[in-house]
Amino acid sequence: MIHCIRSALLALLFVTLLRSVCSDFQTLAHLRAKASDKTQSRAVVDLLRRLLGNRSRDFIVSVNRTLSNDTLDVCELRSAKNNKILAVGSTGVAVATGIYNYLKYFCNCHVSWSGDQLNIPRPLPPLTGVLRINTPHRFRYYQNVCTQSYSSVWWDWPRWQREIDWMALNGINLPLAFTGQEVLWQEVYLSLGLNQTELDYFFTGPAFLAWNRMGNLFQWGGPLPQSWHVKQLYLQFKILDRMRSFGMIPVLPAFSGIVPEGITRLFPQANVTKLNPWSHFNCTYSCAYVLDPRDPLFQRIGALFLTQVIKEFGTDHIYNTDTFNEMAPASSDPTYLASISRAIFNTMTSVDPQAIWLMQGWLFISDPSFWKPDQVKALLHGVPLGRMIVLDLFAESMPVYSSTNSFYGQPFIWCMLHNFGGNSGLFGTVESINSGPFDAIRFPNSTLVGLGLTPEGIEQNPVIYELMSELAWRKEPVNLSKWVSLYALRRYGSMDENLTAAWQLLFHSVYNCTLPQYKNHNRSPLVHRPSLHMQTDIWYEPADFYKAWKLLFEAAPGLATLETFRYDLVDVTRQALQLLTTEFYKEIRNAFQAQKLPDLLTAGGVLVYDVLPELDRLLSSNEHFLLGVWLEQAQSQGVDEHEAQLYDINARNQITLWGPDGEILDYASKEWGGLVEDYYLQRWGLFVNTLVECLDRGRPFKQDVFNQAVFQVEKGFVYNQRKYPSKPLGDTYEIARRIFLKYYPYALKRLK
Repeated sequence: MIHCIRSALLALLFVTLLRSVCSDFQTLAHLRAKASDKTQSRAVVDLLRRLLGNRSRDFIVSVNRTLSNDTLDVCELRSAKNNKILAVGSTGVAVATGIYNYLKYFCNCHVSWSGDQLNIPRPLPPLTGVLRINTPHRFRYYQNVCTQSYSSVWWDWPRWQREIDWMALNGINLPLAFTGQEVLWQEVYLSLGLNQTELDYFFTGPAFLAWNRMGNLFQWGGPLPQSWHVKQLYLQFKILDRMRSFGMIPVLPAFSGIVPEGITRLFPQANVTKLNPWSHFNCTYSCAYVLDPRDPLFQRIGALFLTQVIKEFGTDHIYNTDTFNEMAPASSDPTYLASISRAIFNTMTSVDPQAIWLMQGWLFISDPSFWKPDQVKALLHGVPLGRMIVLDLFAESMPVYSSTNSFYGQPFIWCMLHNFGGNSGLFGTVESINSGPFDAIRFPNSTLVGLGLTPEGIEQNPVIYELMSELAWRKEPVNLSKWVSLYALRRYGSMDENLTAAWQLLFHSVYNCTLPQYKNHNRSPLVHRPSLHMQTDIWYEPADFYKAWKLLFEAAPGLATLETFRYDLVDVTRQALQLLTTEFYKEIRNAFQAQKLPDLLTAGGVLVYDVLPELDRLLSSNEHFLLGVWLEQAQSQGVDEHEAQLYDINARNQITLWGPDGEILDYASKEWGGLVEDYYLQRWGLFVNTLVECLDRGRPFKQDVFNQAVFQVEKGFVYNQRKYPSKPLGDTYEIARRIFLKYYPYALKRLK
């Protein structure tokens, strides 16, 4: 009898545990902060000290995880004795977000990639009662797998520390943590019997590792030095430690099936497929070798790698890997696709039974002709419901959840991609991002579990990222006009009505693209190889933008010493010159086609000898727009001259040719001081001279001949080894003033 009772109790206990585990996976509740409340509290105290100096003592910080009973972050703030503010939150991220909310809306302060405005009132403004800041979203995700290459590839620890602080202040609790993984792949493949030469042919250089990890690209920009592995591994330890100290849940890498060619030598019987070329590359640098997930070797390699990941980095039980990124699967058969995702997931759970697979949903956008409903459902349903989270990567323009019945039951995160390639250029879809997340919540049977920021490159358009981050903590859309007015106030700490009016105009125009499925890849002729058939369309009224430029300029004399204002003055003036470049290009093209040599000489001369040199001088006056900073960061990663030169070429190639022969030419374009003068200006000079010569000699313009000539200019920049200033030169206000007085009247004339 006792034996029967014991058996029954054990059975009941097993069922209870099973239900608990299943419930955990249904709610993803096992994905949570691991650091102690004390550790998280200390992390926030240290953040405030870095950010506010002595004023950090005005805040009393406490993390108490029991404040939230449903895994949703919350922070409560109240006034305390001696004019201090007490902030208690469920995680370190919640406390940091709550304090930043207070700094924004009670102290009119601001923190961004392009500078801070932290003129904090003394004493701190008191709170009446309790200010409660909470979020309806379990996760707030950050980064695109490409961000690692386009933005953070050359970062040192101080820059990473600053970024993780920014994440905490903006409520990020689910960041991608991909740094340092190549050394683990090297260990795995060497242990299997590959040699170092085979690995040198496998890994790309640092600036292209994002596409190496996704199986698009190999060898280009390499080989990867051993010193790189050591430095990146050390950096990853610090990154993970700091992320976790705030209560964040870092997303680590897993195996997708991409293998070095040497695997076919070691395991000739393995089911390995060689894919077609990627983008415009040939098989020298692309044509991935993909191991079939159903092959036993897949399980072996995937388990070896994930075991190494967990051994070195620990785990928070969530892993990213992307299958078929811009590469077509071998078959569209739903059974095949389900077996692929099932095998990948089983590899994860063989090492970590609590594994959750985080997948970028870009493949469904990039190849909709392949990914029909049956194929999407099959891939997603190869994984048990609740064990995969899909990033709806470009939801502000091309949401996938709405056409897949909320990803057929799998949890998803509504993401704003916003920027492709880390391009310079003002852009936003403020109406879409203000309404989109709330539409996703209300969608029938919605499986939304969070919001995310997934830009390919950062450190641009800070206003859009602040708005999007804040929406994750709101119950309804904001009043955009009111929101941006308050943004202007805290960004500059000024009540100047010109600034408010300028930002309202910017939100109404350049920041409010409403064209369906518009991709923010800078289309300006300025940053593309010149031709007679360049795109000149824009999504906003230039008149509204020029008016905002005028208002900003008029406010400049009293704010020129403020870092945030100087940045915006440069950025808006840069955008104005970008618009004017398009106008001069149209004049150049029209003059050539009408065979009017004097008009061609006039328009071409102004563009090449004044507009672009002025733009370069403007950009060179601000530390946030310097080519020299990018190159200096790259070179500093090298332990000797050879490595420094390798990284320099990586850094230059990515922002220009993007490949040995311009395979993805100008994709990662930047408008930076030094780059405008030595790259874009040289191309435009050659283009105008060629057109003049064609008219002068009565010859047609031949694009293919020009392309061959201009390629030498482009390639020359990549390899010229010229040093560029990493400190600003010149007076931003005086340069901007000269440009405004010279070109604002011309801009108005073009509107008539």
